[in-house]
Amino acid sequence: MDFRRIPPLDWMLGYQRPWLRLDLVAGLTAAAVIVPKAMAYATVAGLPVETGLYTALVPLLIYALLGSSRVLSVSTTTTLAILLAAQLDPSATAADKISATATLTAMVGFILLVAAVLRLGFVANFISEPVLTGFKAGIGLVIIVDQVPKMLGVHIDKGSFLHNVGEIVRHIPESAPPVVLISVATLAGIGLLHRFAPRLPAPLVVIAAAIVAVDWLDLGVRGVATVGAIPTGLPGWHWPEFDLGLIESYWPAAMAIALMSFTESIAAARVFSAHGEPPPVANRELFATGAANLAGAWFGAMPAGGGTSQTAVNRLAGARTQVAGLITAAATVAILLFLAPVLERMPQASLAAIVVAYSAGLISPADFVAIRRIRNVEFRWALVAVAGVILLGTLQGILVAVVVSLIALVHQSYMPAVYALGRKPGTDVFRQISPEHPEDETYPGLLLIRPEGRLYFANVQSVADAMLPIIEAANPRVVVLDLQAVFDIEYSALKRLVEADVNLRERGVELWITAANPGVLDAIRRSALGPLLGRERLIFTLADAVDRYRKSNRETRAITMQVK
Repeated sequence: MDFRRIPPLDWMLGYQRPWLRLDLVAGLTAAAVIVPKAMAYATVAGLPVETGLYTALVPLLIYALLGSSRVLSVSTTTTLAILLAAQLDPSATAADKISATATLTAMVGFILLVAAVLRLGFVANFISEPVLTGFKAGIGLVIIVDQVPKMLGVHIDKGSFLHNVGEIVRHIPESAPPVVLISVATLAGIGLLHRFAPRLPAPLVVIAAAIVAVDWLDLGVRGVATVGAIPTGLPGWHWPEFDLGLIESYWPAAMAIALMSFTESIAAARVFSAHGEPPPVANRELFATGAANLAGAWFGAMPAGGGTSQTAVNRLAGARTQVAGLITAAATVAILLFLAPVLERMPQASLAAIVVAYSAGLISPADFVAIRRIRNVEFRWALVAVAGVILLGTLQGILVAVVVSLIALVHQSYMPAVYALGRKPGTDVFRQISPEHPEDETYPGLLLIRPEGRLYFANVQSVADAMLPIIEAANPRVVVLDLQAVFDIEYSALKRLVEADVNLRERGVELWITAANPGVLDAIRRSALGPLLGRERLIFTLADAVDRYRKSNRETRAITMQVK
């Protein structure tokens, strides 16, 4: 499907009146979750909390107009916030950070738009699920360690992950009891609300309670830092700084943020796509998130993407279309216009606790256990992704995640399965010979071998190495190479098969090929292997090959008996 041919606001086609109430409730519910979290994530990047509010407004509004998902909620996320934080200079002034954020967000939007034009939506599939699990767990650990000092009311000299852990341990005796108390209360409140009142917007409830506590208990004079002044009104115009030197230094971070923005967005859109709804269109998602980021950059927003938790809230609250997203944006406008003075009294410790509470969700031991139960090698890839983020940093960690995913892909295609086959008695079903099926039939002098996957230059040697001991152990007169699980064959593999045919004939062994699909069969016939095999040794099915071999054997025995 061409995303360029889909009109904006296509979700409005066929809009039904009963949906409006559902979208209204979902939009307000999502706003109650998104707004406090967006403000908290702004503090992760060292930005003013209003930056989070602007990110909950402009990108959400633009995506609602252009996106293909009916319920995806686009704002900032924990992953994007920490990636942005890794790029901003902690010692820079607030104005410089805002300017740098505008430039970086604009670059992210531009990269996503270019990717949409080039139809690169498939790129999201290049990070495997186990590696993404490890990357998110590493991000979660980094964010938690980053926020713990705020929850303790201490200041540390920040450095690497391990350095920060050591600094936190060293400064624990200096913790401020009122700050610790409000942090623990915030965490406990979120946990209890999720457990016993899951339909309530936990972040909004705990923030409201924290603001009341600051006023009633006069916590401001007891060392509990608050957010401070928040500009009232709609976001102003922010001009990104397009300096060539700045762009050159930012582009690796912009590429990483753009990749994660799209990956998180398309994953959340797919997960929460309901039966009967149009499926998310990858290239249109690139276009919509790109436009959302580019527009957001001019209004002081952070890099944005689809968030899983906020989209889940949107869907569970009953959202049917992006009208819910428009309602959320409208609620954010109301907060900016009327509630900014109230939000100024939010404790920084409560915002940090909200970040920690939702970042902990990125760390899923159950996912690691499930991966290990299925494949040890992918479990190791997940651990490598965790280590990449923790030891090398977030931006380098995403590079590790991509590289590890590609290595895993190459490794799987480099070592395809190769095994001997037996026949299930009384059927034409052929399966791998194993102790589980000792009754399967094999035939003296006949070896059936099946490789799986694409045969090409990188794996042809490993396939040959896997076949050789099987052939030597069987000592056959005929080797039947079953290609039904081979979807493509490349020139190097065909050349190696020619060499194998010559070597086998020198040992008195014939090579037959069976069950090749039309494309593979055509490649064989056009190569030097085709004339060598002729029609006689290119056989339609395994069953035909077995029947021919057994018939040939019977004829050979009959001739032998006549001679005797």
